[in-house]
Amino acid sequence: MSTLTESAPQQRQQMNFLLSMSGLGGLLYGIDLGIIAGALPYLEATSGFTSNQLSVVVAAVLLGSVFSTLFAGLLSDAWGRRPVMVLSGFAFILSVPMMALSSSFFTLVLGRLLQGISAGLIGVVVPLYLAECLGATNRGKGAGVFQWLITLGIFTAALVAWFFSFRVEALEQLQDPQRLFDFKNLAWRSIFWISLLPGLAFTLGSFFTSESPRWLFRRGRRAEAKAVLMKTRPEAQAEEELREMEALQTASSQVETQRESIFKKKYMVPFMLACAILMGTQATGINSIIGYNTTLLIQSGLSDHNAHLGYVLMTLVNFLMTWVGVSLVDRQGRKFLLTLGASGLTLCLLLISFLFHRVESRQLDAKAYVQSFVTPDQELHLDLRGDGADTLVQKTDPQRQDLVGQPTTAVLIYAYGDFRAASKVVRSQDPLAQIHVTRENVVPTNSVVAFFSSPFGDWKAAQSAPLRIEHALLTPIPSSLNGWATALLIFLFIGFFALGPGVCVWLALSELMPTRIRSNGMSVALLLNQAVSTLIALLFLPSVGQFGYGPVFLVFAAFSIIFTLIAAFWLPETKGKTLEEIETQFDPSS
Repeated sequence: MSTLTESAPQQRQQMNFLLSMSGLGGLLYGIDLGIIAGALPYLEATSGFTSNQLSVVVAAVLLGSVFSTLFAGLLSDAWGRRPVMVLSGFAFILSVPMMALSSSFFTLVLGRLLQGISAGLIGVVVPLYLAECLGATNRGKGAGVFQWLITLGIFTAALVAWFFSFRVEALEQLQDPQRLFDFKNLAWRSIFWISLLPGLAFTLGSFFTSESPRWLFRRGRRAEAKAVLMKTRPEAQAEEELREMEALQTASSQVETQRESIFKKKYMVPFMLACAILMGTQATGINSIIGYNTTLLIQSGLSDHNAHLGYVLMTLVNFLMTWVGVSLVDRQGRKFLLTLGASGLTLCLLLISFLFHRVESRQLDAKAYVQSFVTPDQELHLDLRGDGADTLVQKTDPQRQDLVGQPTTAVLIYAYGDFRAASKVVRSQDPLAQIHVTRENVVPTNSVVAFFSSPFGDWKAAQSAPLRIEHALLTPIPSSLNGWATALLIFLFIGFFALGPGVCVWLALSELMPTRIRSNGMSVALLLNQAVSTLIALLFLPSVGQFGYGPVFLVFAAFSIIFTLIAAFWLPETKGKTLEEIETQFDPSS
């Protein structure tokens, strides 16, 4: 067997290749999550989609990942880790032209769903593959590189969108609505096209990866497992790991013979902790803050160009602070970084909520006057260009002279029967500042979609119900100083997230999960994680439209407090411990 031994330079080369594949997987996952933020303002301006439909477009990638996460563990066990990595790459490649060439809401959502399927597979199989291929001394580094390149993917997507914002700013100065519309339509499609390159690189690299040695060993292919281990380790270390696998397999066989329940404390407590950490990470609103970041910064007072710049800076902070977290995680420990990060998130969310509440408290609701614009066929066309916004203010409340002559944003909350929607948010000085409301914007075309949109809604009645304007909110656009103050707090939020949850969440998933249930347990935990993320993405824009950013960020802060308590008082420290040692911490009989 000694002829199989790799030289030290070859072992280092193979280790670097594994870390590179981890990085490419993270890069693709980050692009899956981050690319919509830069494209969303342009998609919103040109698609005619309502906020509910835009929420579905954003959430579709999360919904797709929920579906694939459910089966990722089973597929990885049945086919092997490498084929699932190849499959995830192909799914991403196929999704790009579907999105970039889409001419309807259906095809765009279908492409986003396929992109989400790719993300769900990557989120399970790449961390699982790394945990099984890397030794204890490199496990933290491998997970860290995966997360670090996730942030690079988000940063890359932000840079691409920022590039397009220069041309948008120039066209806005020309006051040519048609040219501006055409370029924004081109911009969001081009942003999707550019994401094709890392998908091709990851898929190609997956063909050259070796299968997981743990998976090979469990299939009785001991010689192949040893050969793979020796690509990154000395022969003596490879043999030692194989003996540990044999001992664990023997113990597992005894457990199966005794039919030990997976609901015992030593399995369920770490499983529940891993689920709580993953769901808590999403409940801080991180994906919504990334996915809607450019729109959020525009509403806080920044111009389109500066909002894209702010998004680029935010992703750069995320990228840099993730590397700080990677360098500290094996020295300071997972528990310390998670507690520190979650505490910082809470403080930032409370301050962001305060800044938005200060502005939103000056809102004016012009619903009665806007209701008068509803046509006999129950549609509404609201034009805020020129003095349109000032007219709304003067007709609604002549005393609110503080809003007259000032740039404002407008959003409509409206309903047809039991089906409710929020319009896109428009700025009065935008050449495209118009809102068009039709029944098709909110009432689904069939009863199946209607059930998922509003399970208790009367779909048949909504098809003939009159248009009801529930709110027509005019909000003064804050100063750029307020916008940059909000941006700074978001930078701090992202910094704390990258330092703590961003680095530690993947480690918590792979380290806490017991060996007996690791692959399927990771799938279930990620499924719950993606379910929470999808729910938040679906509710974010409609909730902001109806209640404002201030209350929504306050809810995120409340969840962050709970997350902090879990990290501080229930999460054990796993720094410097083998997977077997971590597992015995939860076994009262050990």
